[in-house]
Amino acid sequence: MGDPATGGPPLRISRWTILWLGVVAVLVAVEIGVLTGFITPAGLISSFLTVIVGLVIISVFAFIGAIFLGMFVSHRILSGKGFTPFEQEMLRMRQEIRDLSARLDAIAERLGVPSGNRKKEP
Repeated sequence: MGDPATGGPPLRISRWTILWLGVVAVLVAVEIGVLTGFITPAGLISSFLTVIVGLVIISVFAFIGAIFLGMFVSHRILSGKGFTPFEQEMLRMRQEIRDLSARLDAIAERLGVPSGNRKKEP
């Protein structure tokens, strides 16, 4: 049986997606609690221990996030991907321009025109 909406394969939700949806649901519930007055931020902040525990948890999550971000960036930089077709074409065109410039310099040398004094106009 497929997905009734699209007729395609059944929709699968990973554990990580469910975890993140749970985290977002908890944050939304806390925000609604603060807006409705069930949770008072002054009561939470007045506890010094709560502030310290919150800072430690945020620091640990920031450190873990920085490690994962660094791993992702270094993987992207060091991966053995080749150039895209567009980049390959640009490199070929660059080589062709170098070859044409070398041929032009050779022709100018045979004609006795110094390569630095060539005029732009014919």
